Formats: sequence, C-alpha cells, structure tokens
Amino acid sequence: MTRTKVQCNKPLNGLFKKILLTSLVASSMLMASGYKIPETSTNSVALSGANIAHTRSADAAYDNPANMIFMENTNQIEADLMYIGLSGTKFDGSVYGTNTDGLTSEEQTFMIPSVHYVSPKLGENGVRLGLSIVVPGGLTREWKEEPAKTSAEEFTLQMMEINPTVAYEVTNDLAIAFGFRLVDTNGVVKSDGTHPTYAKISRDMIGNSIDYGYNLALAYHPMDNLELAATYRSKVNLTVNGSADLSVINGISTYSGDASVTIPLPATFSAAAAYTFSTKTTVEFVYEVSYWSAYESLDFEYDGTVNNATNIFGASVPKNWKDTNAFRLGITQELDSVTLMAGAVIDESPTPEETLNFESPGSDSVSVSLGGRYQIDESLDVALSVLYSMKEDR
Repeated sequence: MTRTKVQCNKPLNGLFKKILLTSLVASSMLMASGYKIPETSTNSVALSGANIAHTRSADAAYDNPANMIFMENTNQIEADLMYIGLSGTKFDGSVYGTNTDGLTSEEQTFMIPSVHYVSPKLGENGVRLGLSIVVPGGLTREWKEEPAKTSAEEFTLQMMEINPTVAYEVTNDLAIAFGFRLVDTNGVVKSDGTHPTYAKISRDMIGNSIDYGYNLALAYHPMDNLELAATYRSKVNLTVNGSADLSVINGISTYSGDASVTIPLPATFSAAAAYTFSTKTTVEFVYEVSYWSAYESLDFEYDGTVNNATNIFGASVPKNWKDTNAFRLGITQELDSVTLMAGAVIDESPTPEETLNFESPGSDSVSVSLGGRYQIDESLDVALSVLYSMKEDR
C-alpha cells in the first residue's frame, strides 16, 4: 500500500485556530484487513495506524475521540483526499477441474475524501465535540476472464461513515468518549459466464442501505510522557437492499425483482500505549482485534420466486471468516518546524483457505510507512505520507 498526502492548517475569519487540509493521497493496496480500511488520515497512514494513544490533530475525532480533551483548546479541521490504486490479483489453479493459470483481476483507481473536526471545550465541564466523515472500508474486484467472471465479473462495496463524537474530561489525566456511527453503503454485483450445469448464466445487482452503530474511547495520561488508550468500534450490519436481474440460458429461467444481502462491517477493539522521550521522540504500539467471525456466509435473498436463476445465485456461500490480530508500531520525531513519522504493521487476513474466492481474495501482510509534516506558521501545515504493503502468496 502506498499513500501520499498533503495537509495544511489555516485560520478562517478568526474562528478556527487550526484547519488541516489534506489534498493528495496515492495508494496501491490489497487489504489484509478484509474490506476494512484502518488508515483514514495523514498521520494514520504515516504511522501504519499506530495513531490511537498519541493523537494531536483533528483526526483524533475518529481514531480516539477521548484524546480531544488533551488537544489545544481551539477549533480544528482536517480534510483528506486519497488517491487509491488497486493492484490486480493473480490466480494460478483450477476451477471446475479446468486449469486457469495466469488469471489476473483488473487494476482500478479511486478518489476518497474524508473530513475531521474537533470543537473547543464547551462550558466548564471539559466537554468537546467531534465529527468525522470517512470511508471505513470498501471492496472492489473485477475479472474479465472466465471462470472468475462467472461469479465475480464485478464485486463492489462502497461505504461512507458519518461519526459524531462527544468527549468528557473525568479527571485531569483521564477522558472518555462515545460516538454514533452512520454508515451509507452502495453495492454492485455482476456475473457473466459459463456454469458447469446450466451453461450461460448472468446477474446484475445494485443496492444501498443506511445502517448504524457506535464507538467508545478512553485516554489516560498517568504521567507527562506516557499515554494509554483503548477504543472500541461496534459492528455495523450493512443491510443492503436493491434489485437484481438474473438469467440462466439453458434453463430458460430469468428473474427481475427485489434483492437484499447483509454483510458485516466488523467490530474492532484497540489497545495502545505511547511513550515520549526527552528527545521529543514518541513510540506507540497498538494491538488491534477485528471480529471478522461475524462474517459467516454471503446469502442473497430474493422476493420468494424460486427458479434456476435464484437457486444458483441465491445459494448461501460459506465464508466462515476468523477474527484477526494486527500489531502496529509508530514512531514520531518532533523537530522545530518539522515532524517526521514512520510505522510498521503486521496484519492477518480473515479469509480461511477453504472459502477463499474471486470476489474477496486476501492474505497476511507486513506494511511499512513514512510521513512528514512541515509547519509553515501557527495555523498552516503541509504533510506527505506513504504506506507500502507486502502480501504473502497463498
């Protein structure tokens, strides 16, 4: 995974002391994290997601809203625009007993925006509000050759999350926060190819949904140079509803009508610790669990009409994904007007061998990242970050 970002701060009519604007991100990625995207800001990319305990920018509203309490008491805004390039996946093996060595999925590119906001403290109770608009996950794969396109000519899942949060100061060194997750989802599924029993088959499906969840966060600073944190982001069941056109040529069977499917965006728990040395070097370690075992099957539902088309495309497909662990390490070095960042992450794939398929291939990965920020003045920053992911063959 490779990402590039540009970020800036600028006052707006005296109202905002900090405005962070990220305008460019480049990425080449194949996610080990299923279809979850852990990095949603400049700092998070630069630190390989080790941005939970030591957060000082507006992206704290998403990564750990409890840390909003310990930030500078001003309005802060960060806006990001990611360019993502999705590499192709190569498949060597056999399907239906036919050798298909050298099959490769399409390369794709996307532009993904995000915004983070943190308010100043409200009243005397140490309350701060946050708002993040991010892309918490996504999945897309296109195959133009059989037999892959018979099941996954296109398999796309697009998401956008709106996440308002509230942080409360419990003591001078302890803060808690909670938030509300609203996830808007759009999906596209297309298939076109030859089935070993029914010969020519095809499907064309679209759907969308708005679903809800919550998140919790804690930040504890037992001493000036030690920061501890924990976050929990609930599962959101993506209840996608739409329409489907299905066709089976040999059986002269077609279907055109309502369709639905439920896919989980898994719950995630993170525990983090960050220590800052006298040299202004901060080292953060994050342990993250993603509860992918909620994804047991892919089961499309139709309006009750039963025929060859719905039998083929309506059959429940076992997934049996497993919970995964990720180990993240981030290093931040503060200089006079420059902040340097680096990170690494070991991430597991949730997909077991027996349910690995064309629409959602995945493998364990090791990633490394670099980033830097330059402070032009008190309210203007520019930044650049890159993350590269190395995938295991399977």
